[in-house]
This record gives sequence, structure tokens and C-alpha cells, in this order.
Amino acid sequence: MPTVLIVDDEESIRELVQYNFSRSGFDVQVVGDGKTAYEQLRANADKFDLVVLDLMLPGMDGMEVCRRLRQENVDVPIILLTARDEEVDLVLGLELGADDYVTKPFSPRELVARARAVLRRSESVETESKPTVPSNKVLRAGDIVMDISRHEVHVSGELMEFTPKEFDLLQYFMENPEHVLSRDQLLDRVWGYSSATDTRIVDVHVSHLREKIEQNSKNPLYIRTVRGIGYKFSEGVGQP
Repeated sequence: MPTVLIVDDEESIRELVQYNFSRSGFDVQVVGDGKTAYEQLRANADKFDLVVLDLMLPGMDGMEVCRRLRQENVDVPIILLTARDEEVDLVLGLELGADDYVTKPFSPRELVARARAVLRRSESVETESKPTVPSNKVLRAGDIVMDISRHEVHVSGELMEFTPKEFDLLQYFMENPEHVLSRDQLLDRVWGYSSATDTRIVDVHVSHLREKIEQNSKNPLYIRTVRGIGYKFSEGVGQP
């Protein structure tokens, strides 16, 4: 039975989320503020399989909780709950190391489904990371070198920092060069979602990848947009 920590300062939201996770077979614990959540996770991270973390919390907000946990190498999966629908918040939360986000108002059933997808992804990484690619595989495209076993990416000889999901997404792109990949396909293969959901999470991550691997993110040569469908990874042909 997976254990989930629900962190939200609104009692009605806590009760709703707790009820739906409990009836779906989760062991649920709840707290109402970020400081308490941070202290519990810092001291007992191994007791939790997942955190559902509200962005807007009194005192220490969700962003700060996420930032501190990741700085201290607490890698429990985190889903952010946010009432703000601005991309800057989503970008920051994902860059700080959150695994997913759900925008309020949300469907409790969808939240549970997203939680299961995050847990499946986490378990697969722990037990059999990328079974289709040997762990010592090195992927190359243009001036990008990805070492799977070392979990490192060099661009033009410089070691770049990637969040776990950015690394997974880039790896999937590099494993499937010149293939047109839809957003739904990327959600399924990289995030583990089995049904269509909010595809902006793909666009946010692609935007971040472009900032890190492209010489000009506004005129990308590696990750190209296929209008109305998704993206295609080109192997740096034409790279100056």
C-alpha cells in the first residue's frame, strides 16, 4: 500500500484528496502547512512514496518545500497543486524538481491517476531503468553526448545539469531521431500516462531542453516543432 503525504492549507481540499486516495488503496497522511511537511519529509522521507504539495501555503510555500527537499537529495516524487495557471509557476516548479503538476480546480480521479503514473515511473527507474537501452549506452547527436550509466549530458564539451524528467525526455528524443513524436506519445512514454491529459507539461520541458542544448532556442536545430502534432528530434544536421 503506497503512502502519500497530502499538503494543503484548505481543509476541504485535504479532506477531498484524502478521501479519494484512501478509497483508491493509498495510506494517506495530511498536513496543513509547508514547514511541517518539510520537517516530516526531511526526517522520514523513506516512509512516503509520494507527496501531493499545494503551491500556495502559509509560511513556507510549496516552491520552497520542493527546493529544499531536492537540495538535500530527498527524491520522493512530488505532484504540485496550483490554482495559478501561469507558465512561469509551472516552469519553476518543474525546474525545482517536481515530477508533475495539477491545476485547481481538478478532478480527484485524474489526480489519483496522475499519482499512479508518477509512482509507476519512479518504480521503473529504480528497478529497471530504460530496459530497451543498455545501461552503458552512450548516445550522440551533433555536439550532444549523453552517457546513460553516468546520467550525464555534455553539450559542446560542457557538462549540463538536467532535472530527471528533462534527462528522460532528451533520452527518448535521442533514441528516436527523425521520428515525429506527438505530445500524447511523449506523455505516455516519458511520463507514463496512459490517457490524454494536459500536454503543456511536455511543452514546458521541451522549452527547457532547448535552452540547454540549442545554440539559439528560438531557432532550434535539434528539437523541432511539428505544427499541430508534436516534435521531431534532428541529429544536429546543419549545426554550425
